[in-house]
Amino acid sequence: MNLLLLYLEFFKVGLFSVGGGYATLPFLFHMADDDFDFIRQTGWLSREMLGNFLAIAQSSPGAIGINMASQVGFSYAGIAGSVIASLGLVSPAIIIITIIARALAAFKENKIVAAIFSGLRPAAGGLLTAAGVGVWKLSLYNGDGTKWFELFHWKECALFAALFLLIWKFKWHPVIYIAIGAAAGILLA
Repeated sequence: MNLLLLYLEFFKVGLFSVGGGYATLPFLFHMADDDFDFIRQTGWLSREMLGNFLAIAQSSPGAIGINMASQVGFSYAGIAGSVIASLGLVSPAIIIITIIARALAAFKENKIVAAIFSGLRPAAGGLLTAAGVGVWKLSLYNGDGTKWFELFHWKECALFAALFLLIWKFKWHPVIYIAIGAAAGILLA
């Protein structure tokens, strides 16, 4: 695959991921499905890789969408791939924001513009919810299970519940929870 194709694939993700970095995740999960022709042809992304990239992206500073694009691009084509995938992801936002900023001043009181924004908010919520379900499924659900007790990764579920309760109760710095998760991963491996 050449760098132009990498750019175009991430341009498409950036164009339709309304709602920020987490909204890119449903598109990346879709990309990593075995039935996605582009991935089958190139082999540059799998669900397992995506899960690992997601863990790293969430632990790294910066926007999650850019972190994911950078990692996927780097895994395929090194530094050039990282830069190209990131540029592909942000290019639609730069183009759209530039156009909207120029037009919004003229149309800020327009009812159609207000209606568009009221429709985009639930769309963004839906994309973020889909991302959350995708992350849940990737990290806690075991699709290979045949019996009810095999349908979940129980150690990971217990860790998820414990960290959720700690976050809710104590509101410590996120780095502490990342460190706890990493340590638990080492101990439970």
